Parts: sequence; C-alpha cells; structure tokens
Amino acid sequence: MTRVLQVGLGPLGRRIVSDFYARRLGEVVAAVDPANDVAGKELSELASGAPAGVRVVATVEEVADWSSVDCAIVTTSSDLELVMPTLRTLLDHGVAVLSTCEELAYPWLRHPVFAQELDERAIRNGGRVLGTGVNPGFLMDAFAVCTTTACNAVRSIRVTRLQDASSRRVPFQRKIGAGLDDAAFEARAAEGTLRHVGLGESLHFVGHYLGWTFDRWEEELTPVKAERDLDCALGPIPAGHSSGVRQVARGYVGDESVAELVFQAAIAQPDPHDRVEVDGDPPLDLVWKGGVHGDTATSAIVLNSIRALRTAAPGLHTMATLPMQGCARPEG
Repeated sequence: MTRVLQVGLGPLGRRIVSDFYARRLGEVVAAVDPANDVAGKELSELASGAPAGVRVVATVEEVADWSSVDCAIVTTSSDLELVMPTLRTLLDHGVAVLSTCEELAYPWLRHPVFAQELDERAIRNGGRVLGTGVNPGFLMDAFAVCTTTACNAVRSIRVTRLQDASSRRVPFQRKIGAGLDDAAFEARAAEGTLRHVGLGESLHFVGHYLGWTFDRWEEELTPVKAERDLDCALGPIPAGHSSGVRQVARGYVGDESVAELVFQAAIAQPDPHDRVEVDGDPPLDLVWKGGVHGDTATSAIVLNSIRALRTAAPGLHTMATLPMQGCARPEG
C-alpha cells in the first residue's frame, strides 16, 4: 500500500488525488493546502473518490505522522525558489518527493545552488526528489531523448508541441494569455507571468543527455492571435486578441542550432500534435496525432513515477536517471 502526502489542492492536485484513487494505487494519508477555502476541509469534499477521514492542513509542519508517509506529491508552484521551503521540510523527513514544479525538472539551468542543496539534503536524510510532468518531464525532453536510442548519430533535433488549450484547466489558459490584447500580453510577458515555464529546462535536459554543451541558447515568445471571435473558460476572446502563446527555444553549438523546441498552446488551435524530428542516422520523425492532453498525462506521469522514485538511490533525480516507468498497476 503506497501512502501519499498531497501538497497543493488546486485543479491539478485534486485531479491527481482523484486519479490515484480511481486507479487504486494506494491511500492519501495527509493533505496540505494553505488556501482559506481549502484548509480545514475534508479531502473527500475536494477530490472525487477520496474517502472521508483526511482533513486538509495549512502547512507541511502540521502533518502529524511522518512514519505513515511513503512519498509526497507537490503541486504548488512553477518557481523552484517558492517550492524550496516545502521540499526542505519533506526531505528532512526522508520522504520521496515528486513535484510538478517545472523548474525542478532540470534545476541546474536556473538554480544550480538549489540543485546541489536538494541533492545533498536528500542523500543525507535518505530522501529522493524528482521534478516531472508531461512538459517539462516527458514529451519535449525525456521522450525526445529516448527516441534517439535508435540512432547511431544525432546531428540535430526538433521537438514541436501544438496544443488546443480549449479543454485545459483555467490556470493553464490564464498562463498562456488567452484573451489578452497586445498591451496586456506584452506587460504580462515582461513581468514573466505569461509563458510556458520549463521550455529552457527541457532544452538543456535534451542537450545534456545528448552530450551537447551549448555555446549559447535563446528563447522567444510571441502571441498567437485569434482569427475569429472565440470563447474559453476565461470568457470571450475577440478576433485579434491573443488566443495563446508560441514559444521557441534553441541551443547552439558554435553557430549551428542543434536543438530547437517549439511550444504553441492556444484556444481552438488547429491540428494539435506532438512531434519529434531527429536529423540522425537513421533520421526519425515521430508524430502523436491529436497531441497528448496535458492534465491527463501530467497526472499519469506523476503517479506512474512513484514506484521508480521510491526504489531509486537517495538524491536529486531527473526522468533520465530513473528506470522506465510504464503504467502502474493497481495495488492489492
């Protein structure tokens, strides 16, 4: 029986808890969320399938019985600096921690000091920590690198993810700038609150595991404009306003771009798909028609990674340092 501590009960956290019970993977023994309308409630009021008996507390320090926790799932923030206090507490208790914090998927890019601290703290206390999800964590990095196992040589790689965000949760639609006019889009982009967090992490994950040291890298962000009036969970989108975002990251060896990642998510995005193109020996071109639903896949990847992380050596991990996961079977 896998006993889980869930930290963060926004839409994604609730989805993960519901899927955890629907798949009969174990038991949630404690839950944490500081929001005034969440803390103090029964978990069963927030996530379908969760049984009564687990009351949500406001902080991880309020968790009463650490001996009953096999692993923790943290779904709180994309910013590793904001998640660090939670991770420190969990690792000090020797817990295996999975987090959807995008910057944790490859923390050596923006937070090398935090990465070293997490690794050392985990090893010292017998804990483990992994940042994962559908993207970053799988589609544009781990899966892309894995495809090149069939190659004798790789000259360059291009990964494209086109998503129809119409069915995604509200926080995701807000994060891609759905409905903004040009001025609002530029303002949000300048303050860093409008972007897909993790594209640079995915780029450097790919570079690292394919043996490239980038001489430089770049990232650009532009709006996807609605060609007609649209509607989304945030409200109406007039024609000419942003329906989403297009983000491109490139890594260079010398003057040559050897890795290019293209992320585009928009309301009513036509021809959604995920694609990995490898200029190699042999060349490869893999397309996932219709694309992978981000919320469904993120929940699945987190839950399917629990077993591998719990049995891994203590320390900071990436999706490339764990064995292949596959779809976890129900317990019992």
